[in-house]
Amino acid sequence: MLPRRPTLTKTSATLFIAVTLFSVLLVTSAITARPTMDTDVDHIISRGIAAMVAPNGAGGVAVVAQIGGRNLFFNYGFADLAEKRPITSDSLFNVGSVRKIFEATLVAQAVLRGELKLDDPAAKYITELHGDYIRQITIGQLVSHTSGLLLPTDHPPWPEQHFSPAGFYEALNAWTPSGGEQPGKQRIYTHAGYILLQLVLERRYGMPIATLIDRNVIAPLGITSTVVPERGPDNRAIMSPELLQRAVQGYSLHGEPIGLPGNQQSYFDFPGTGQMFTSARDLAILVSACLGERPLDPQLRAALQLTQQEEFRVTAQHGQAMAWEIENPFGVTIVDKPGGLDNASAYIGLVPERKIGLVILANRGDVHPFEMARSTILPELARLLMPKPQALGSTARQ
Repeated sequence: MLPRRPTLTKTSATLFIAVTLFSVLLVTSAITARPTMDTDVDHIISRGIAAMVAPNGAGGVAVVAQIGGRNLFFNYGFADLAEKRPITSDSLFNVGSVRKIFEATLVAQAVLRGELKLDDPAAKYITELHGDYIRQITIGQLVSHTSGLLLPTDHPPWPEQHFSPAGFYEALNAWTPSGGEQPGKQRIYTHAGYILLQLVLERRYGMPIATLIDRNVIAPLGITSTVVPERGPDNRAIMSPELLQRAVQGYSLHGEPIGLPGNQQSYFDFPGTGQMFTSARDLAILVSACLGERPLDPQLRAALQLTQQEEFRVTAQHGQAMAWEIENPFGVTIVDKPGGLDNASAYIGLVPERKIGLVILANRGDVHPFEMARSTILPELARLLMPKPQALGSTARQ
């Protein structure tokens, strides 16, 4: 005997119809609703980095977007094409001048502790400096690229010569400005200035720059895959086998391999003058700390904030902080730092008032992620967090 079918009362029938209609509306609204923020971010990142991914697979990109209090990770292409090893959020990249953020943080910590002053002359610590111009340059001018210093190692055509410490001091003592530059009066980006800043920090504290960065920034942040290694005879970073296995192969803009995985480059033949290696996952932690989104030692938090304060106004829309650059191209303030070599490109950017962060790491040289980050990616991410306009005819709930 078949089971008896239940009979609907008028009330239960009405309830059944209401629930059914609600379910249909729920499904329909899910189909037609605005995509989630994660999907929006995915679209913005994918469009923005498309040109940075090599069509032939020789090089890829690791990206982190921090937005809405969360980190979203995106990975494209190959860490090593020959091995078919994909990019991951734990791949190790040479980040070039992004390292300067860490040295600027050391300076900010020293200033907050009263151990250095921004108006201290570099010659106070590097007594080998006695040239008329170099004796005037201060720590504050070095950290903010306003010293006026510009050696041949700072710009193309790139020179062949390399510097020993003695040769570096000799070049600094002999240097005179060619265009009327004065200490503190202009912003001129200088790698040599940060090499001098490194030597100042090493003299002040009596320990290598890698140790200073590790003890004062890397360890307190709780990041575990960021290192400033020494260079081996093959210009390969001297790292543990585990870290070296995660290092990407670097490629030129046109896809030719340059160096071995872990390649470092420098015009300075003395310790601590190579580049830093780190991962997208580690830099995501740095971004969170810089945005005040991570529990942190108060002094380190204060130092990270100090590095982001403008030290020199360059143009109406461009300022210079300690290592960081400040841009305001579309009414959104961006605090960022690019870095790169002929086989690597890196970028870290912040929109502090919206608590947005962005990291882009590529194992191809000269793809210039900062251009797309400033013009498109960060402004579009910022717009995602703008208040939605109120619909016409709606009334605010009191």
